[in-house]
Amino acid sequence: MSLPVVTIDVDYDAEKERIKQFLSTFTSQDKDLVDGMADIDLHDDDSTHTRTKNVKYMNQLQRIANREQEMLVIDLEDISEHERTVAELVSRIRRNARRYVSLFSDVVDELMPQPTKDISEHDEVIDVILHQRRERNERMEGVQEGFPAHLLRRYNLYFQPLRSDIAMAVRDVKGAHLGRLITVRGIVTRVSEVKPLLRVNAYTCDVCGSETFQDISRKDFQPILDCQNEAECKKNGIHGTLHMQTRACRFSPFQEVKIQEMADQVPVSPGDIVHLGGIFLPIPYTGYQAIRAGLLTDTYLEAHHIHQLKKQYNAMEITPEIQRAIDSLRDDPQLYMKLAQSIAPEIYGHLDVKKALLLLLVGGVTKTMGDGMKIRGDINICLMGDPGVAKSQLLKYISKVAPRGVYTTGRGSSGVGLTAAVMRDPVTDEMVLEGGALVLADNGICCIDEFDKMEESDRTAIHEVMEQQTISISKAGISTTLNARTSILAAANPLYGRYNPKISPVENINLPAALLSRFDLLFLILDKPTREDDEHLAEHVTYVHMHNTHPEFDFELIDPTLIRHYIARAREHRPTVPAEVSNYIVETYVRLRKVSKDDEAQKKSHTYTSARTLLGVLRLAQALARLRFSNEVAHADVDEALRLMEVSKRSLDDDEDEAHDHDRSDVSKIFRLIKEMAKQAQTGKKGRRTRGSKRFGRGPQGERDMDVDSDEEENAEELSMVDIRSRVLTSGFTEAQLMETIIEYERLDVWTRVANNSKLRFIESD
Repeated sequence: MSLPVVTIDVDYDAEKERIKQFLSTFTSQDKDLVDGMADIDLHDDDSTHTRTKNVKYMNQLQRIANREQEMLVIDLEDISEHERTVAELVSRIRRNARRYVSLFSDVVDELMPQPTKDISEHDEVIDVILHQRRERNERMEGVQEGFPAHLLRRYNLYFQPLRSDIAMAVRDVKGAHLGRLITVRGIVTRVSEVKPLLRVNAYTCDVCGSETFQDISRKDFQPILDCQNEAECKKNGIHGTLHMQTRACRFSPFQEVKIQEMADQVPVSPGDIVHLGGIFLPIPYTGYQAIRAGLLTDTYLEAHHIHQLKKQYNAMEITPEIQRAIDSLRDDPQLYMKLAQSIAPEIYGHLDVKKALLLLLVGGVTKTMGDGMKIRGDINICLMGDPGVAKSQLLKYISKVAPRGVYTTGRGSSGVGLTAAVMRDPVTDEMVLEGGALVLADNGICCIDEFDKMEESDRTAIHEVMEQQTISISKAGISTTLNARTSILAAANPLYGRYNPKISPVENINLPAALLSRFDLLFLILDKPTREDDEHLAEHVTYVHMHNTHPEFDFELIDPTLIRHYIARAREHRPTVPAEVSNYIVETYVRLRKVSKDDEAQKKSHTYTSARTLLGVLRLAQALARLRFSNEVAHADVDEALRLMEVSKRSLDDDEDEAHDHDRSDVSKIFRLIKEMAKQAQTGKKGRRTRGSKRFGRGPQGERDMDVDSDEEENAEELSMVDIRSRVLTSGFTEAQLMETIIEYERLDVWTRVANNSKLRFIESD
């Protein structure tokens, strides 16, 4: 019983005429500069050329004829614009895309112009064969042997979907979409290398020497064995044997992209998020698989267009509106605070943690030495804490904000799942590497939840990534090094589920010291019951549940898209460390080492200060300078980096010690900040006094210079209100909090305002 014939009311000859009219007359309004310059002919004054040189697709056909272009992309937006009154052609292309690829190709073959320059240098073997075949056809009257259409085409034709097309989920693609032009949203997990796909197979006969061409439309085919030449072999009853001639075959570039469902559809390891526009088609099984499958067929998407959603920082396109918003943000004195509070605003508190995560997104400067040694600029952070303190939510938010973010869990990812697995390619049967979470997060952020639940053998795979930022693989005959230039954001629970204050933090954490030293910051977030904090937290959570949004702030939060664009601009800067800041960092590092040594002697140390601590301070300071769009690291950047380092270390101390609980108010924090500025100013004056005495030596002139330095030292306790305001607002405090602090300590006779309230003088120095 034969299949029923379905009559479709479409006149394909009329369709070809419409396609021909579109290709030959459509004029693009937004031609790019390269195409426009390519169309200018300085030596041609013909008015006909002037009238046709703006025709978009005819210009492309001319470049294809001149062997300057190989890909012809038909934009459905152009057809929709051309067919404003009659839009049926676009809808028919979307319903039956495979047929219209053939129709457009036939029309392109008719419209293909002659080359306007000498293309003999691009001749291939097939060009020589075609030239000889045409000459033989002319000599032999009545014999006109045709050629397969693919053999004569020097282009590949694709459709670009409409911009209004809605991307479908992978599991929503059904059998009803066969043959249609659809757009699918998924995550790229593997991309094969570009291989040649056979389109036309060429044979030569060992008896008559004639060529035979076989048009191939599938991935598998049955080779022709006997010569098909009517004038020679068949006429004389000879069965000539055909031999395949690879150099005369026609190949098209072929590349396989494997995608899987989005993370919000099923739990998978994400990579790039893309829109794929193409034709959904069936493909039968072959070989033993065909026997097992029976009537079943596999399906695939013939991709015609790929649109990447979350682009890399350097590929993001900035609109004028975003540019204006970035410029206004840059001049905001509370930029640091606003950006930090705009990270996961639905999560209550954790301001210092959010500041650290902001610097994680910005990152430091990666340096490559002349001998090939690389110093990483990516920042690694570990969040350790009790259950229910929103560690996982922070990780999820960061993975979404980052242009390339991967979220995975320690229990759900083995060492192979984190680094790379050796797989056998189902198409070529070769052993290939399939990247894990760390490879997919290259030039991005890898968020690893349940870090403490990982097996020890799997956790060792991260050591190389966190410092060297590479993954060395030697499996199944494949020895290579993969890039894993990623920041690690890990979250873990204490050993006993909740933090046990009766034992040391080292015993609570239960992570090896070699791994902990690779984290620039390690925060311990505890869930301690206090009436004030619990009340604020409960009010915050209930507000979010009632209104489906965060509570109102005293300023307008920054949109995640704007945050991403601002960070992209900030990462363009490569700040350096000036000499005076370098000396300050050296002195601070020596002091931290001494404090660490004293704590170890008294057995109070829970972490140790190493050279990695120094590099961590530099990375954090560079990230802060990038936020200001500055090319130099300032003292304030180093101080804030040290403060975050101190906050992270202090979180590991025993919180029952009341020494840290006496002054946690904002007023006390601002006072300590101003006091540190006074100490820095005094240190600078002493340094200048010492250098002055060495330079001038003894004598009357030297004594006078010493007197001047002594006067400066007396005024070292005077600070400019402009500097104080800039430093305090940059640290995340408000103008009202600053004035409250100044008035409070004026009342206590600690300082006083002088010089018409433009300076602050410490009274205790007098």
